[in-house]
Amino acid sequence: MKTLQFITIASAAGVFILLFHKYKRNPIFSAIFSIFAITLFGLAITVYGTRGTGGISPVEKKISHTNSTEQIKNLELIKIKDKVLLNAPVIEQFPELPRGCEVTTLAMLLENAGVKADKMKLAKEIKKDPTPRTIKNGKIHFGNPHKGFVGNMYTFSEPGLGVYHEPIMELAQDYIPGRVINLSGQSFDELKIPLSDGRPIWVIINSQYRKLEDSYFQTWHTDSGKIRITMKEHSVLITGYDKEYVYFNDPLTGIKNKKAPIKDFEQSWVQMGSQALTYSY
Repeated sequence: MKTLQFITIASAAGVFILLFHKYKRNPIFSAIFSIFAITLFGLAITVYGTRGTGGISPVEKKISHTNSTEQIKNLELIKIKDKVLLNAPVIEQFPELPRGCEVTTLAMLLENAGVKADKMKLAKEIKKDPTPRTIKNGKIHFGNPHKGFVGNMYTFSEPGLGVYHEPIMELAQDYIPGRVINLSGQSFDELKIPLSDGRPIWVIINSQYRKLEDSYFQTWHTDSGKIRITMKEHSVLITGYDKEYVYFNDPLTGIKNKKAPIKDFEQSWVQMGSQALTYSY
């Protein structure tokens, strides 16, 4: 509808310019042109004035650095609710995927988006970082979860960790192309926007659901530089919130709408890099 209105206004403006140049010295036509110009300007303001600078709503401005306008069009006019609790599917990562919380949570997100995705298939398809774990001069050398899954997902008897949002987003695009929304780097309050519209959110946090002390972290040396890692890294699907708690489906325990104090959960999320994904309709 907006596109059609734009074409109509642009066409009218073109006709106006041509006629103005032809009859601009005629006083009667000059007066008519002035009225027409004011009307045309008012129409443009009516069509686009409610959308803010450059035709982008306030919500779009906040998120557009990671997504196209088309991807986030459903976030434009959403009213943030005081509390939300969604009935999203819950899937357990055990016993098949001891370290597969990220792909299991992705399976939940995709199923809620209307696409059935098997966690084992996702585990096979997720991009891997094959760098082996070694220790040189007392320094740990291992893979980078921003590049792919690090280590063994299927057993704790071999080294491993997990994967971050970039490879997960890439895999999700294969299942819901053009619909994945990257909310990473946003404020925690902005996660309430899609939740208020019925869309859960894939996130990276830790298994304690609170900010961790420095003793929980170690430094790894990767092919792309140093990275700060905690073996408590975890992924869940946020399904709701209220003033005191955040609710989530936990692949580790299989509990649906598990809750944790919202401030603790937020600090855990921020500490792990504010990584979050959802989808558009």
